[in-house]
Amino acid sequence: MQTDEFADVLAGNDDYAAKFALSGLEPVAARGLAVVTCMDSRIEPLDMLGLKPGDAKIMRNAGARVTTDVLRTLALATHLLGVTRIMVVAHTRCKMASATADEVVAAIEQSTGIDVRSLDFQLIADQEATLVEDVQKIRSWPYLPPTVPVGGFRYDVDTGRLTQLA
Repeated sequence: MQTDEFADVLAGNDDYAAKFALSGLEPVAARGLAVVTCMDSRIEPLDMLGLKPGDAKIMRNAGARVTTDVLRTLALATHLLGVTRIMVVAHTRCKMASATADEVVAAIEQSTGIDVRSLDFQLIADQEATLVEDVQKIRSWPYLPPTVPVGGFRYDVDTGRLTQLA
């Protein structure tokens, strides 16, 4: 069943499929890289790093946070999918680093009518300190090979530049 709400992206997929060239691409990270970054649409992980499809495993969530699911995924990526190095990439002007818990709760409750105060949205009070903590979570995760280098970076959404912070 097709609905009008998705007609534009399905038409885009028709164009994409007509010239699809990634058939046969191996499921491993050809450049040995995993990137944990934010879901912000101003970030284009492959282009930002000079990569192409198949070069890296990309994980995205609100705030580029290292969650239990990210750690689980990194364990699989390092043991099964060729990942040998990991980048955590936060970014400037991130909503998760500027919104307050009250603002987030109010926005969601206004829209849904549901009390969401029990949810942890993993907002960021100090972006650099949080990035350092999240990098350390990965470095100390016992299910990853101890030799995997992990770096923490901030991407500037206004210049396209990366700066290593951890």
